[in-house]
Amino acid sequence: MTFAQATERRSSVTIAPAPMDITAPDAEPALLSVRDVSHYYGDRAGCRHISLELWPGEVLGIVGESGSGKSTLLNLLAGRFPPSSGSIHYRDGEGVLHDINGLSEAVRRRLLRTEWGFVHQNPRDGLRMRASAGGNIGERLMACGGRHYGNIRRSALDWLSRVEITTDRIDDRPTAYSGGMQQRLQIARNLVSSPRLVFMDEPTGGLDVSVQAKLLDMLRQLVRQLNLSVALVTHDLAVARLLAHRLIVMRHGEVVETGLSDQVLDDPQHPYTQLLVSSILQG
Repeated sequence: MTFAQATERRSSVTIAPAPMDITAPDAEPALLSVRDVSHYYGDRAGCRHISLELWPGEVLGIVGESGSGKSTLLNLLAGRFPPSSGSIHYRDGEGVLHDINGLSEAVRRRLLRTEWGFVHQNPRDGLRMRASAGGNIGERLMACGGRHYGNIRRSALDWLSRVEITTDRIDDRPTAYSGGMQQRLQIARNLVSSPRLVFMDEPTGGLDVSVQAKLLDMLRQLVRQLNLSVALVTHDLAVARLLAHRLIVMRHGEVVETGLSDQVLDDPQHPYTQLLVSSILQG
């Protein structure tokens, strides 16, 4: 059973520490299990005492204002930062449970090129700007073992079409693309290897409203078609409502509210969440 089918049986993120091998009712085991994780920058807390699960086929939105700790949490989940305390475990496609902070470099690299993807807010951070569009997509396929040039190029053409980039641009460098096209190319580069889990850091940030709408519609379709699990950081509650099944709301490095997206946004319980929602309505 997918996350969407089991959603009504789970109401929120688990805040208190719990046994490691938690399974949602009538669903597969969690992909990510986070237990009492904190991260400090010297004496300042980036995030404190966070516990949650991310399930197969689920989009988990992480929202809050700038400095709330949401990007710190995303980098912890992706193994880019080591936690100061607590644990983060990932269950791979073969059912093996990995301690993210204890991964060997070889295993971490394997997961990054096969089962994980990371979509940066600035696509230039996630692309090779001196390589062609086809080269950017093909590089990830080659990292997964692809060697046949014709097959790699056909896959690149297919994915350019999927992200609505005309295939005659395959040999152009990303520097010749608009910001929205660069972001769509970065998404194609990440998804071409059929990852199970994708981390997205403000994927629509800095784009024009019309470009954002087109990108969001494309993302929603791809997430559904590929049954992706996604950890999504955004400050935009409209983006969170459109893409996320569940939300966690962060402030000063702590989770202040969790729940299904519509529940949190239509009936916020915490004063800070109420302030976020009301500021959008007033805007």
